[in-house]
Amino acid sequence: MIKLEQYRDIWLAEKIDEVIGFYPREFYPLDNFSSFKVEWNGYLYSSLEEAYQAASFIGSSEELVEKIKHSRSADEAQRIAYANRDKQRKDWNEVKLSIMEELLRLKIEQNPYVKKKLLQTKDYIIVEDSPKDSFWGWGPNRDGENNLGKLWMKLREELIKNE
Repeated sequence: MIKLEQYRDIWLAEKIDEVIGFYPREFYPLDNFSSFKVEWNGYLYSSLEEAYQAASFIGSSEELVEKIKHSRSADEAQRIAYANRDKQRKDWNEVKLSIMEELLRLKIEQNPYVKKKLLQTKDYIIVEDSPKDSFWGWGPNRDGENNLGKLWMKLREELIKNE
């Protein structure tokens, strides 16, 4: 059993045998805001979040791509993107899952510690236990899609098969 020190709520602590949460704690390296650099399309981003938010404007607003590249944090990159959703590329909803998967793969390949932490999750369910995001995480009611957790589990399974 993995012993984690901190949980956002008691319910998660009671599910320790089933769930690995990574909304910042021991498995924070799995979070898109964690400070693990990702080189993508010839640019070194300070975090996966910055690369992901920049991707949402490729082909529609190079000015916003550059603004995100030069943001000071993942949070700032996200705020820029959210404030300009109307300028996102038209196919964003169709491609965002595949882009996230590509970026996660790069994060693993380029950051051995992230790979190590992912493999330490063993066969546990991985959940992006954000209290806000029901698409990438499970949201405030724990009934969200958890797409980020699903992608991490898919990549973990591939790593285990290839090890």
